Amino acid sequence: MKNKQFKAESKRLLDLMINSIYTNKEIFLRELLSNASDAIDKLYYRSLTDRKVKVEKDDLFIKIKLDKENNTLTVSDNGCGMNEEELEENLGTIAQSGTLLFKEENKNKDMDIIGQFGVGFYSAFMVSDKIEVVSRKFGEDKAYKWESSGASGYSIGETSKDSVGTDVILHLKKDDENEDYSKYLDTFTIEGLVKKYSDYIKYPIKMDVEHKELKKGSKDEYDVHVHEETLNSMVPLWKRDKKEVKDEDYERFYMDKFYDYEKPLRTINTKVEGQCTYNSLLFIPARAPYDYYTKDYEKGLELYSNGVLIMEKCADLLPDYFSFVKGLVDTPDVSLNISREMLQQDRQVRIIAKNIETKIKKELETMLEEKREDYEKFFKTFGIQLKFGIYNGYGANKDTLKDLIMFYSSEEKKLVTLKEYVARMKEGQENIYYACGETTDKIDLLPQVEAVKDKGYEILYLTEYVDEFALQVLMDYEGKKFVNVSSEKLDLDTEEEKEELKKNNDDNKDMFKAMKDALKDDVKDVRFTRRLKTHPVCLTTEGGVSVEMEKVINAMPTDEKVKAETVLEINQNHPIVGKLKDLYKNDKESFEKYSKILYAQARLIEGLPIDNPTEISNLVCEIISK
Repeated sequence: MKNKQFKAESKRLLDLMINSIYTNKEIFLRELLSNASDAIDKLYYRSLTDRKVKVEKDDLFIKIKLDKENNTLTVSDNGCGMNEEELEENLGTIAQSGTLLFKEENKNKDMDIIGQFGVGFYSAFMVSDKIEVVSRKFGEDKAYKWESSGASGYSIGETSKDSVGTDVILHLKKDDENEDYSKYLDTFTIEGLVKKYSDYIKYPIKMDVEHKELKKGSKDEYDVHVHEETLNSMVPLWKRDKKEVKDEDYERFYMDKFYDYEKPLRTINTKVEGQCTYNSLLFIPARAPYDYYTKDYEKGLELYSNGVLIMEKCADLLPDYFSFVKGLVDTPDVSLNISREMLQQDRQVRIIAKNIETKIKKELETMLEEKREDYEKFFKTFGIQLKFGIYNGYGANKDTLKDLIMFYSSEEKKLVTLKEYVARMKEGQENIYYACGETTDKIDLLPQVEAVKDKGYEILYLTEYVDEFALQVLMDYEGKKFVNVSSEKLDLDTEEEKEELKKNNDDNKDMFKAMKDALKDDVKDVRFTRRLKTHPVCLTTEGGVSVEMEKVINAMPTDEKVKAETVLEINQNHPIVGKLKDLYKNDKESFEKYSKILYAQARLIEGLPIDNPTEISNLVCEIISK
């Protein structure tokens, strides 16, 4: 055996790679299986281009062997194998990729080969203190062994091997307080890791598995049988011909893989070739995971490279507003050996993410048009996420999402889109009217709503706390401004009616000042209004903060508190006006009491708290008892 040293830079890379690049030790098996698959790929490719190389694809396989007695795990393949020179080149210099070199030599960019950077093999040092590689190259009689205990160096020498291919023998580390290395000798653990990371490698991954059978006539004695089993399914669902895959197959795949008991509302199976090549299989769920609206929820799609799992949740593939989407992306354009930090900067991932975003949006639009019932079910579950998408980022994504959001309609009594609202606006109507509240029933009872409906205008009922914030970011839809029916901006009167109202307010400005003084600046102003039909009073707001926005912001667990600038408006045609004028003229003390009661009434209608409910209760009882 010849003893050799890694180059200084290789030692540093080995240490960096083991301790920094790979944060999850179990991926060592993924790397070794990917390398074995590559070795078989190379041999099979040569059999297609060289008549002298006779290989049957059905005879190619990968084998895992667990040896508890010797504390070793072996991954074997019957692929191309390596001679002494290739062992030196591929394993003696870290980051020297034999796979990449093979690809370049054959000038074939489309070869379905997994590894490219040549550092994955060394991840095995995370779980082993010594690695032996025994290999015999196809077409040669001699075999060679490469052996290393890590950064100290390696040795290469001639050995014997009956068959062509490569055996990678890991001498596992001893268990310590931080890590249980012996678990990698457990068949159940290995089966799980193969299923998780390497289920879709296209060659069978075999392993001897023990099965116990209770002996006849015995209650506690077993016969042990060993069977060779294939651990992987080999052909991914997303790579099969779409004509061969039924809807039930997709539904079963989704429910099994993502642990959902309800089938998805929509399945999106896409294959893209060109600037970026990938397959994607996406699902729009019918229900939200239990933790979806919590900080513990992690968005992201599974990311595969040629059927080998790289990341379980690649967050970069989904925008936050489509975080409800489940599924996966399989692409040969992202390297298996790339780290999470590097992946976030990967240009190919950004291209794929943009394409996926466009595809999801189109699918949702199609569902809205063709399967309205399904879309409404989806929207009731995930619609708030779309509205957050409009609000977040200062409206950067509003054009993407504005046609997907819905609100309850006062006219239709069901969810409608902004496009549907605008399509049936009255001739000459310039604004989209909305009202806010806890429920549609409570909104329907608001005094401000009554008059707007009476004039024949449709109103959007906003019941979720993000709704009004989203509309303020949108600002308008197809040139139509959004107007809160409780806002000063509501303008439904004719010029003649405005003049009449202005004169009435001017004539009673002293009375309104006295009411404002009685309320101790709780309101910005008091005035008559025409926006009420049968109700005596209401609160309206001036400025950018509405009453509902005040509730939402002040309910948040922060020190930020806001106060809407409210105006107490009195129905100029209500009988209460005559009573107020009489009290203002003849009984100032009772006038102040009535002012406080009317203001409290207006706050209650809006769902706002009363600062001194005991005082108001006593005043009401005092007036009733007279």
